[in-house]
Order: sequence, then C-alpha cells, then structure tokens
Amino acid sequence: MEVLTYQNTLAYAQQLDAEDPLAKYRNEFHYPQINGKDVIYFTGNSLGLQPKCTQRFVDDVMKDWRELAVEGHFYAEKPWWDYHERLAEGLGKVVGARPEEISVMNTLTVNLHLLMVSFYRPTQKRFKILCEEKAFPSDQYMLQSQVRFHGFAPNDAIIEVKKREGEHFWRTEDVLKAIEEAGDELALVLIGGVNYYNGQIFDMKEITKAGKSVGAFVGWDLAHAVGNIELNLHDWNADFAAWCSYKYMNSGPGNASGIFVHERHLGKKDIPRFEGWWGTKKETRFLMQPEFDAIETADAWQLSNPPILSVAPYLASLELFDEVGMTALIEKQKKIVSYLEFVLHEIDKEVESTFEIITPKDRGCQLSVFLHGEGRALFDYLMKNGVITDWREPNVIRLAPAPFYCSFTDMYTFGQILKQGILEK
Repeated sequence: MEVLTYQNTLAYAQQLDAEDPLAKYRNEFHYPQINGKDVIYFTGNSLGLQPKCTQRFVDDVMKDWRELAVEGHFYAEKPWWDYHERLAEGLGKVVGARPEEISVMNTLTVNLHLLMVSFYRPTQKRFKILCEEKAFPSDQYMLQSQVRFHGFAPNDAIIEVKKREGEHFWRTEDVLKAIEEAGDELALVLIGGVNYYNGQIFDMKEITKAGKSVGAFVGWDLAHAVGNIELNLHDWNADFAAWCSYKYMNSGPGNASGIFVHERHLGKKDIPRFEGWWGTKKETRFLMQPEFDAIETADAWQLSNPPILSVAPYLASLELFDEVGMTALIEKQKKIVSYLEFVLHEIDKEVESTFEIITPKDRGCQLSVFLHGEGRALFDYLMKNGVITDWREPNVIRLAPAPFYCSFTDMYTFGQILKQGILEK
C-alpha cells in the first residue's frame, strides 16, 4: 500500500489491523500495563516482549532439573548436552546461514572478543580496523581494548567512517572509499549491521565484498539486525557475525548470544581460537583427552556447556519465528514503519513543533526522531500515558514497532498521545 493512501484515523488503522495476517500474534505476548491498559511498546530494539510460550520451555527445564538432576544432560526430553543445537537450523533461516555455521553461547560482546581472536590477527603492516563513527559504546570499548592488547594505539589502528557534514546517516560510497584507502593495512572490517542510534541498515553485501577485496576479514555486529531485516551471511561471504537475542528475538534480558562463522573457516586445526571443552567433538568430549579435538562446526568456538535456562527462552521465541518466517515479518515491518512515519508527518502538521526523522529509507524496524523544540518532559508524558519508548540525548526518541506485537492502531493512538503531550506543554 502506498503512503499516499494512508489515513490518520482510528477506523483506517483498525482496517489495517483487520487485514494484517500477523495480527493474531499480538495474543502470543505479555504486555506491561500502565493506567490499567496494555502499553504501546516501541522498545523491542532494546528488549523484546515475553512470548507466552516462554514459561513452558523454562518450566520444562526446571522440571527436568528437579526430577533428573545431572541425568538431565542426557535423559531430559530435550537433553541439555545438545540443547543449543536445536536453535541452529532456525537461526540459520533468520540470518541466512547453514546450520553448521551457527552456534549459541555466552553474550554478544564476549562472543565478539572471542571471534576477534580468530579474525583480528594484526601484523606490523596489516593492523587496522574499520568501523562506523560512534559505534555502540560496547563495540568501541571492545575494539580499543583489542588493538591495545596487540600493542597498537587506538588512534593509529581504528578507522572510523564518519557521516558527512549536516547529514544523519552514512553513505555506502564513503565506507567503500575508506576500505579502498586503507588497502593492505586493513586487517578487519567490523560494523553494526543496523545502527543502534539512527536505525540505518548498512549495505552489508557490498561492504563485505569490498573488505574481502583488500584482503581483510569482515565481521558484523547484528544486535539490531537479527530478527529485524533480511540477512544472507553465507552468500554475502562474511567471515563472522554475532548478535544478542533479547531485542527483536524476544529471548529475555541479557540472554544468550548467537554467532556465525563461515563454513570456509570450519574444521581447521590451525585457526587461532580460545578453546574450551565444549568445543571438542561430542564423540571424544568425555574421554577427557589432553589435546583439543575441534567440532567441525561453529560450535568449536564454544568454551563451556551452554546456560540452558538462558537458551530455553531463545528456543521458545525461535519457534514463533520459524512458524511465521522472516519474509512475512519483514513485509509487516515495512508497512507498519511506513504508517508510523505517515502518522508522525500528519501530527507534525497539527502542532507547532517540528519532527525530523533521521532514519534513512534503508532501515529496519526503527524510526529515530528529533523532537525539535521539545525536551525530556514530552518523553515523560508519553511514558505516563502508556507509551514505552526510548530517549536519547539531546532530544531524540527511538520508535521500534516490532511486527510480532505492535499494531497499526498502536501507531494511530501513539500519534494522538504525542499530539496531546505537545499541546498540553
């Protein structure tokens, strides 16, 4: 449906919901309540809502622990020793990878550090890392500490691709130019696939191709991309990627991270890697041999047995993703974000404030909006009136209408609350 046909009316929003094939999935999630009503939830880009099926998956693990104790590793209905393997096929569909290229372990920054052991191997000539300007702070700290660990100064080793003066987004041609200029000094390209602040999708296919062409490894932080946009990591030829599971993947706070390692790196005995016993082949793991015997999948990067109580909610959510499919989720994502954009422009015409959407058209499930002339008081008003959104200084709100549980009526109602908050100022 074209934006020009949209209407900023309750009846029209309700009509869109009636036509939405995913509308029924709203009932599969728990909602916080404010003033006795379900909230309008815009922060799935920070923490997804809890799927109702999660409790059953966690209860099953607790029951097995209670009744089987240590024997649950092998005799639970879903034995713990290979529990994480149940996520590989479903995650492969979400990120565009083969099951053997996927593993689930640890948390995001831990996994990025572990993957950099393998894929940041600097020499005196090739030692530079390219990232986006003002990457998520955890990535900045990680990159700085990695280059210092290898004896380099961050100012010398880290190339930050900047936005152009007066613009709020990165241009692909600027990223490609920076890669070309770094040339044989470039050891690694590591960028957030979807920027956390402005919601921009980077051209991962072209950037990966450019990085590989100069001999660098290329990896992606997919914290804001997984479960949100179309990904084809295997076909794009990325070396590695990692992501958290608690944003659009709805697995619960601080939960287990997923990793991707391209198949060309699997089964190699000479690859640098921090190793632990859960990365050894299952056939030899309990022989307690003195030498590491790597699994010939991405599981070789595991260190310890997985945290089952963290992985269980991930598996619960992933079953919903498998049922719906990324194609349907992305189709609704594009439509609901487009309708939200329309509503914002319509409200902007009715109030004296000026909204500036700084998210480019290459976007996922997020609009970042400058509220010119407004301050923190407007954000507080939204929160008190049942809209959970995210505030970033100085006056930006991030709105992420996740397609699983946000409705078109939510978008209309949010617009009315936003207008009232401005008019009552």
